[in-house]
Amino acid sequence: MKRIILFSFIILIFTGLSASAQFQEILLKQTRKAGIYKKGEKISVYAFPESQAGDSLHVKVLKNNSQQLEDKAIPVGKDSILVYSGFFGDPCSVIVEVRAKGSISSIGILVDPVKLKPGAVSPKDFISYWDGQKKALQALPFEVKSVPVADKDNVSGFSCADIEINCTGPKPVHGYYAKPAQAAPGSLPAVLLVHAAGVKGSWCRSEPRNAIEYAKKGAICFDLNAHGMLDGQPESYYDGLESGELKNYFLQGVTSRDDFYFRGMYLRLLRTIEFLTRQPEWDGKRILVIGESQGGGQALAAAGLDHRVSVVVAIVPAMCDFMGALAGRRGGWPQPFETDASKEDMQKALPYFDNANLLRGSKARIFAEIGMIDLTCPPASVFAAINQSKGKKIIYPVPYRGHQSQALQRSKSKIWEETVYKPREAFISDYIK
Repeated sequence: MKRIILFSFIILIFTGLSASAQFQEILLKQTRKAGIYKKGEKISVYAFPESQAGDSLHVKVLKNNSQQLEDKAIPVGKDSILVYSGFFGDPCSVIVEVRAKGSISSIGILVDPVKLKPGAVSPKDFISYWDGQKKALQALPFEVKSVPVADKDNVSGFSCADIEINCTGPKPVHGYYAKPAQAAPGSLPAVLLVHAAGVKGSWCRSEPRNAIEYAKKGAICFDLNAHGMLDGQPESYYDGLESGELKNYFLQGVTSRDDFYFRGMYLRLLRTIEFLTRQPEWDGKRILVIGESQGGGQALAAAGLDHRVSVVVAIVPAMCDFMGALAGRRGGWPQPFETDASKEDMQKALPYFDNANLLRGSKARIFAEIGMIDLTCPPASVFAAINQSKGKKIIYPVPYRGHQSQALQRSKSKIWEETVYKPREAFISDYIK
């Protein structure tokens, strides 16, 4: 029987500069505002530089973040300049980059993205491998240590605690758990927050305020520390981890499925979800996982590994299509297959932790934001992974977004906030209310 994947594809139709990219005096526009094309459809990209004759534009065109198709210089005239024209006969992503006098602007293009497939097939023992990992985790008697957060970090009407949970991981779970103090049994959704890559930055640490924010919205919430490191420690503690034990953690054990770093990270995800489902306040239905970059990758992995996860919000997610290079594409962060490690060994190890395989059995609803000029978590890698899910998908491909939303120029920042960020926040609020 033919598989049917329910796909709700959000095409962003903005006003003004909505699907163009601008940096200083360069404005780019393309044939279709959303940047989504069909195979064989003609694509034209025009530049509108404010600087006039006498200058030149340096144009580069990349296919699938790795193949350079064009590298040329074009004189600047008084009118718009056609900087790229062409079409593609296969599903792919394209970035057109234009430079002039130190200014740079890029715009993203996707061709038949829903038809993108992973670079490697799933291992035959993929399910049995993870079944074994889950059984070992379930066999470990559940032990939870809970330390109430000091009053200065708490809010009246809510409780928050620093939690440690034992795990086969090999590290234990660490993070902050918060809930409304007077919630009735079986009344609240569960929210799991997962973090972007790094060790000591504010974006990659668990904080009481993160968990409390969602408790105030009416949920039980766990803000998970991705590395199993202690919470609330002096800066010297995190400095030591970053330069020592966790230095380049994302490439540790890439040639062994039992030693690859993300194995422990994924097991801690499963242990945390189990903790949330054991809370008397959980409504037994809703589990929402939210993350960006590495956190987005964890969110997708959680949906693939535990089918109790009902909704995922994955923002420019990592850990997708690790072996995209086998299909002529750049793989997802941290691009382990692009390192000098043994390709033969990585082909045996990496597929077990690739969201392109993990999502195959998932029916969770996925809300995804994809940066179409993202060089860290390439758009083709993300589509190759989420296309495997059977659940409903709400996808926001953003033609002018790279990996960091903070890098958006002011005009784009306002557009992004109105057309991507606010709809995402509304989606989350509607789901957990």
